[in-house]
Amino acid sequence: MKIVKGGITAPQGFLANGVACGIKRSGKADLGLIASTVPAVTAAVFTKNSIKAAPLVVSMKHAARGRGRAVLVNSGNANCYTGALGLKHAKSSTRLVAQLLGTKPEDVLVTSTGIIGRHLPYHKIVDAAPALVKGLSPSGANKFARAIMTTDLKVKEIAAAIKLGGKTVTIGACAKGSGMIEPDMATMLGFVTTDADISSGMLKTALRRAAQRSFNSITVDGCMSTNDMVTLQANGLAGNKRITAADADFKKFYEALEFVCVDLAKKIIIDGEGATKFLTIHVTGAGHGPQAKRIAKAVANSPLVKTAAFGSNPNWGRVGAAVGSLGIKGIDERSMRISFSPFDKKEIVINVALALGKYEATVYTCDLSYEYVRINGKYN
Repeated sequence: MKIVKGGITAPQGFLANGVACGIKRSGKADLGLIASTVPAVTAAVFTKNSIKAAPLVVSMKHAARGRGRAVLVNSGNANCYTGALGLKHAKSSTRLVAQLLGTKPEDVLVTSTGIIGRHLPYHKIVDAAPALVKGLSPSGANKFARAIMTTDLKVKEIAAAIKLGGKTVTIGACAKGSGMIEPDMATMLGFVTTDADISSGMLKTALRRAAQRSFNSITVDGCMSTNDMVTLQANGLAGNKRITAADADFKKFYEALEFVCVDLAKKIIIDGEGATKFLTIHVTGAGHGPQAKRIAKAVANSPLVKTAAFGSNPNWGRVGAAVGSLGIKGIDERSMRISFSPFDKKEIVINVALALGKYEATVYTCDLSYEYVRINGKYN
């Protein structure tokens, strides 16, 4: 596997663009579009929040078809808790982009990120859409990545290439998110493109598995969003032998996909609101996989553990208390081992070893600082 430049437009046949349409008061870019020049197999995973924003309701229906051409994203407004009008705006957005691209509305996914509870200024999207589509370019990945940012401080993108049967297959990706992060799925936006030729079923399998190992294994503040999703589009232009089963080619493709997803997930944590430290929580000896993940997240989401990390205070008792708070039968202080790397470093590893079984899980998080409180106290 080789890291390459180009982000989401590194794979053949993908174009992107980002423009300022006026949703953000700052005047920064707030409308982005990814499009494949040919129809693409499409998979997506969505938030498990019971409240889903209007664009997700539309995108879930469209994604169920397993194919598409484009993804439209606006930042600065979540289009959530906006009722029938919000749903109308989301549907109209897909029709608008489809008309400009010469495709069907069902071929377009749409999502929004930003402030909840305000109606989307849809007329601004209508006005900007022609220029957005006209400016689509194979070098537009960075413009798109910037257009989807809200409280993010850094652009998050990556691309990697592998060889499958002598053909070069490329995977590109970008994401946004720095607060309201405990995907399961989601609380962040992630977009992945590839020119691999792969069946719909195997693409969905790959995305679900990769999301579980990456985006569903991070937390900044334990808050689950109403909006966000991860999409994966595969247009087949690499010309590799079509992947239809869990064979050696699928394994190689999946490993590259997981790599780019984990890389983005870590970048989200590093860019966490007010974050000064990167924490890895590793749990071993759990009774089963979900239990290991639950324990790791309990430690990762503990305000006392996170503030201890911020203060360089190696308070192992807070870790033990977080584990014990779950009330899991069989956890015993005599058989539990807690260890960690120095707390005065920028990267901290916390290990929790249990004696319940052979399962393990890793979760990534950040510390909790004064700056996090300041950012979220003022966000409006």
